[in-house]
Amino acid sequence: MSKRLFPTMMVLLTAILLLATLALIIIMNLGGKDHKKEPTIDEVIKVSVDVPEVMTNIKNGDYVKISFKVQTNGKKAKEEFQKRDFQIKNLIISELSEMEPSDLDGKDGKQKLEETMKEKINELMQGGKVVRVYITSYVIS
Repeated sequence: MSKRLFPTMMVLLTAILLLATLALIIIMNLGGKDHKKEPTIDEVIKVSVDVPEVMTNIKNGDYVKISFKVQTNGKKAKEEFQKRDFQIKNLIISELSEMEPSDLDGKDGKQKLEETMKEKINELMQGGKVVRVYITSYVIS
């Protein structure tokens, strides 16, 4: 009787260990796919750059004064962004000069401008990327 009991116990023990290992692997993989933790405000500020106020004409002849805070994805990206400040100001002026006042109306217009600036700046960037663009001041007249 003990001759049959030992192999049966070994098979059951092995099966339990395999199931436990499989369950642990599944739990670890699912845990790693959780939503990425949002950075704290201090972390955001460390990798953000202020773009000083830019004043330029828009398409209909009115002018706009606007400034931004740009969040990058790291310190190297921040440094690159700061070195490219003249290119970024050129992008801002070029984009705004093609816009009508109605393009900048309301929340949607400003969000579209922020997204456009993010895309255009990321086309320039080589060592990092822009995560988010915030309009920090805006006047049109």
